This record gives sequence, C-alpha cells and structure tokens, in this order.
Amino acid sequence: MSTKQAGAPSSHSAQDARGTIAQRDLVVDLIRTACVVLVVVVHVTMVGVASDASGIRVTSPLQELPWYVAATWVGQVMPLFFVVGGFASAVGWRSTVARAGSTGDPARDYIATRLVRLFRPAVPLFVVLAAGLGLATALGTPADLLDELAFGIGSPLWFLAAYGITQCCVPFMARLHARAPWRTLLALLLLAAAVDAVRLGTGVAEVGLLNLGPVWLFAQQLGFLWADGWFAHRSRLLLLGTAAVAYAALVPLTSVGLWAPDMLQDLNPPMLPLAFLAVGQACLVQVAHAPLTRLMATRPAQAVVFLLGRDGMTIYLWHLPLFILLNGVGLLVGLPFPEPGSGTWWATRAVAVVVLLAAALGVARLVRRADRPLPRLVPGSDRPSWVVLAVGAVCTIGPAFAVMQLHLSFPLALVGAVAIPVGTWLLTRTVPAVGVRTM
Repeated sequence: MSTKQAGAPSSHSAQDARGTIAQRDLVVDLIRTACVVLVVVVHVTMVGVASDASGIRVTSPLQELPWYVAATWVGQVMPLFFVVGGFASAVGWRSTVARAGSTGDPARDYIATRLVRLFRPAVPLFVVLAAGLGLATALGTPADLLDELAFGIGSPLWFLAAYGITQCCVPFMARLHARAPWRTLLALLLLAAAVDAVRLGTGVAEVGLLNLGPVWLFAQQLGFLWADGWFAHRSRLLLLGTAAVAYAALVPLTSVGLWAPDMLQDLNPPMLPLAFLAVGQACLVQVAHAPLTRLMATRPAQAVVFLLGRDGMTIYLWHLPLFILLNGVGLLVGLPFPEPGSGTWWATRAVAVVVLLAAALGVARLVRRADRPLPRLVPGSDRPSWVVLAVGAVCTIGPAFAVMQLHLSFPLALVGAVAIPVGTWLLTRTVPAVGVRTM
C-alpha cells in the first residue's frame, strides 16, 4: 500500500475494497476456501468418538462406507489446492518481478515473502503444541495415548513442508514455464513416474519423499497455465474430454496393485495418480468457472469466502487440535456422544463442522498478529543473501518435514517452536541492494 493510499480518508475504504474485488478472480478465493472447509468436513466425518461402559473408542465411520474409496476421487482436493496455489504463485511472482527494478533480486524477495506468509501462522501452533505435549508428558499421560493424539494433531502439517518446497521452486519453475511449459509438465510427470517405479521396485518407502517435488510442482505448473489464461481459452468440450481422459487413466493406474484406488492413501508420500487428478480437477474448475463467477458476484458468497478465506491457513492448521480438544472437553463434562456411524451421529456432523469452524475463527482472531504479511521492500533494499535465505528456509520447512516423516512428538514440537520463529526472523531481514551505499 502506498503512502497516499494509507493516508486516504476512511470514506474511500469501501470503494477501494470494491475496486480490489473487481480486479481479483474471486473463483480462486472460493476454491481455496472450499478446499479448506472440505478438509475440515472430511476430518469431522472420519473421526468418530464413542464413550460407553467399555471405555472410549475412536472409529472412522467415513472409511466404513461402501462408496468411500470412490468419494476420494472427488474429495481429495489437495491437488486442486496446489493448482490454485500455482495460480497465486504465478501472479505473485510476476508482480515481484515487475517491481524489482530497484529492490534487488526478485527470487530472494519472492521466496522470503512467501515463506514468511506461510510459516508465521504456524509459530503459535508449534508453541502451543510444545507446551501441551510437554505438560502432558510431565503429568504422566500414557505414551501410547499421547502418541496417538500427537499423530492426529500433526497429520496436516505435511502441507507446510510440501507447499514451502514448491514456493522455494517458483522462481526457477516460472522461468522453465516461460521457456517450455509443455516439456516442463511432461518432464515432471515422467519424473514422478520414475520415483514411484524406484520406490515400488525397491520397497524403500522413503524414496517416495522425492515426489514432494515432481507431483506437487506438476500441479503448480497447471496453476501457471491457469494464470496464463490457457484453460479459459479452451472449449468446454475439450476441457470435459481432457478431464474424462485424466480420470479414465486413474482406472488402470489404481487397478494393477501398485497405486491405491483410495486417493488419500496416495497422498503421503504423493504418488503419480495425484498428478492425473490435478489435471481433471483443473479442467472441471474451468468448466464451472462461469457459474462460480456469478456466484461470487453475490454479497453473501463474498462474505462467507472472505470470512473463512482470510484465516484459511489458521483454520487448516488448528482444526484438528481444536477438534480433539472439543471432543475431550465434551467427554470431560459428560456430553452424550451418539454412536459413530449412526443416523444421529451423521445428523450432528453439520453442527460439529460449524462449531469447529467457529472455534478456529476464534483462535484466528487471537493469533492474527502472527499472520501479517511481510512488507514490500523499499527502493534500494534487498532480502538477505542466499545463504541466510537457505538457513531461514531450513528452519521453517525443516520441522514440518520432520513431523511429516517422523510424526509429531514433544521434541519435534519444541524444535519447531524455536526454529520456525528464528527462520521467519531471518527471512524478514533486509540489506542494502547491490550498488546502494549506506551512510
């Protein structure tokens, strides 16, 4: 925001907001928000808690349904989330390059800005997790129960690692996209297939971690195409045909016993079917773009999307800890828990989602200071050197990657509570741009 804008009378604020809305593709905001809400819905319907004379039981009613596996072909939205992220990344990268004339290296500026925006909301979470797990350990909570709770709480944190890695690659991948978009997509697809082949052939599961690059970068590159307007310039027939081919390809892929037909099982580490899923989802979104645009022209839709989308990352990070906490409080005060999977249980899921989203929004209000973006560089300044930037990236991405691989524990939560603030602090530093003298 310029000085003139910052000092403008408050009477212009509504007009400025309307101008901003008019310049955005609100379908992107809608999809991003819908993906977060769908993740919350899936987790609320996947975890059933029951308390009776035999004790406390935790089941997964959603996974017991006969149509569950087929539903994952629709409900697995993480590929689409990375496609949408690619759209936002392309727009952000081009904006960074456009204003980089006197502000130093656009690549370092972009990476530092994106990592800070991604990981600042995670700082309060890791601090609370470290304190909570440390206290639970000190109070003598059974290790197996604590491990199970920590595993559930930490399961969404893989996204921080995966998305952080793709964001670090944006400057390089954007240049590849500008030179050879289709060859880049093909190379990523073949590389993802090769990684899966080695993993499946050797039986070494850790090899699959290499696909954090090719699979999610493939989805991100589709987002670059979206930002170029490629999907918008294709006919509905071509888009529907491409989506049909992508989904049809999943049938043999998931029928030979190498990849699971359950798209949630193919998520960590990410596998080749998710790339085909990303293609189908991107095409179908464009097919529905016109009606979704009309929907987002209405005030109620804008209000809901901006209410939830403003704190989307905080909702994503906190929803499982809050869900576990709310269930624990309910058990403690003796609330009646319907039998998981029963008609009553399913009827209460909508209420559970609303309560959980409200609680997450309340937390978002409390930690909003941690979600502020990194200010733009002033003329003559630059981000720190690549060495400092690399250290900051390791400090931020590293703990999330460790949780993804080793699962959450008190030591890892403590490492994150210390390393992520250090990393974000390093990434916020500025230095004089090359050739700029300081007094």
